[in-house]
Amino acid sequence: MLASRPHMAGPKPKRATAKAGEEREAPPSEEIRIPASIAERLAEKKKEQASVAPKEPKRLVKLRIRRQDANDRPDTRRWEEFEVPFVAGMTVNTALERIRKDPRTATGQEVAPPVWEASCLEETCGACAMLVNGRVRMACSTLVQEVAPKNQRITLEPLSKFPCERDLVVDRSRAFESLKQVKAWIAIDGTQAIGKGPRESQDLQAERYGFSRCMSCAACLEACPEYGGARPFVGASAINQAHLMNLHPTGSMQKVERLESLMGEGGIADCGKAQNCIDVCPKDIPLVDSIGAVARDTTKRMLFGWLFK
Repeated sequence: MLASRPHMAGPKPKRATAKAGEEREAPPSEEIRIPASIAERLAEKKKEQASVAPKEPKRLVKLRIRRQDANDRPDTRRWEEFEVPFVAGMTVNTALERIRKDPRTATGQEVAPPVWEASCLEETCGACAMLVNGRVRMACSTLVQEVAPKNQRITLEPLSKFPCERDLVVDRSRAFESLKQVKAWIAIDGTQAIGKGPRESQDLQAERYGFSRCMSCAACLEACPEYGGARPFVGASAINQAHLMNLHPTGSMQKVERLESLMGEGGIADCGKAQNCIDVCPKDIPLVDSIGAVARDTTKRMLFGWLFK
């Protein structure tokens, strides 16, 4: 006889199966609810912390500007002080623009907007040269944070070596007259085709480039103790431009004329070698090198020039 299989105790558990195409439902998630009393206490605590936390005072840029109404009205020279909100990366030119939009003094008096020159705003044209805390600088590239790191007052004045036209604007005609005196140009007739120019080495091009970055800002003239007033010295910028033209293969054809102009009154002999020019030049032009080169050339011309006449 065959033995019968023993029966299992209790019914066999059924497995939950999902039909094809049906998604198994996820168990409902339990939401964590903060009791209203605790939420109110947390909100009150945040509000209390915000009120207790010290607020940083709003930084103001303080500027003291030298004003003058016109060239023929020196009696109107005066100082006016302004305050404008500080922003990161602010330059002196930016601060002046803020004042121009709302020309009110630090005491709240409404005045005429300050006048200054600006064009490129990237230290290329040289128009915005002025005295910032007594040192000649470009307003467009002078950062407020650099000249007043501890929120000191910033003093702005026009260049002192040139006649003041109004406020921070000066007449730099004398600097351009000096360029005429030293013949700082290449005299060629551009109305007709004259063929290709002479070939140049890259070494000469690189040397000349260092002297070609002058933007006629007159910073070197402002810092020069020999320039200004009744003294006829042409200054470092004109001497540098004469040297630049003499280095050019075509410009060297007028080299003798330039050297003779610099051998006369107000020329190279009037340079006192103070070297202030290289300290303030915003383009780091090697002005001492150009002055030294012109001094050597003029000496050779003085000693041996009679041989070529």
